[in-house]
Amino acid sequence: MYLTKEIKEEIFKKHGNGTTDTGSAEGQVALFTHRINHLTNHLKQNRKDFNTERSLVKIVGKRRSLLDYLKKKDINRYRAIIKELGIRK
Repeated sequence: MYLTKEIKEEIFKKHGNGTTDTGSAEGQVALFTHRINHLTNHLKQNRKDFNTERSLVKIVGKRRSLLDYLKKKDINRYRAIIKELGIRK
C-alpha cells in the first residue's frame, strides 16, 4: 500500500501541528496532494482506468475547496502551504 500509517504520520508531522493533528487544513491539503501525485502517476501508466480518474477529480475538488477556505480564513497560512507544497492555481 502506498499510504501507510507511518507516511501519514510523517505528512501530518511535517505540515500539520503534530502527528495527531489530522484535522488541520494544512495537513489535509498535504495528504490530498500526496494522494493526487500517486493517482496521477497511476493514470500515466493506466490511461483507461476511469474509476481512478473520477477519484482524482473528486480529490482535486476537495483540495481546492480546502485551499479556498484557508485563503478566506488566513491568507498567510494559505501562501505558506502553497509555497511549501509547490501547488499552483
